[in-house]
Amino acid sequence: MEQSYAVNKTFDRVNFEDSPIANGEYENCIFKNCNFSNSNLSGVKFIECQFNECNLSMSKLTGTLFRDVQFKDCKMLGLRFDTCSDFGLSFSFENCTLNHSTFYKKKIKKTVFRNSQLQEADFTECDLANSLFDNCDLTNTRFEQTILEKADFTTAHNYSIDPEINKIKKAKFSLSQLPGLLDKYDIVINKAF
Repeated sequence: MEQSYAVNKTFDRVNFEDSPIANGEYENCIFKNCNFSNSNLSGVKFIECQFNECNLSMSKLTGTLFRDVQFKDCKMLGLRFDTCSDFGLSFSFENCTLNHSTFYKKKIKKTVFRNSQLQEADFTECDLANSLFDNCDLTNTRFEQTILEKADFTTAHNYSIDPEINKIKKAKFSLSQLPGLLDKYDIVINKAF
């Protein structure tokens, strides 16, 4: 199968659902307003690329390589990041909707999630050390056997993290969201002082 190689190229308003992206390597490319919904991105390599206002929902990511990739204002529902290539895996998310996505067992230290929805996402057995969850909605997001050391949840909300089954040493939390660390005890916390 022929491999494509694109460098410093901009793809604007391309519907990859209708005409699939060529398998290969994309380096320093920009994807703007593109539709990857339900696309098969298996084996495709994205290096130092930007995805702006794209829809990647339900795309297949088996062996997909994301190295230094930025996602901004993207719709990314139900993505299986757990099937991505581990080689150099690094990305950041800003104003993205990542509901129902899974990062199971991924080593993604220092990942930045900013102003994003991560409802019902799965971070089971992930390494998220030094990661930032800035103003993120973590409703029903799963943290189990997750490394959260030095992670910053100061402005995150709606999380439920069990300190007994996750590594949270030196992680940062806000006082107002402290009940999210005590959910399993089913206790009533009065906010009056």
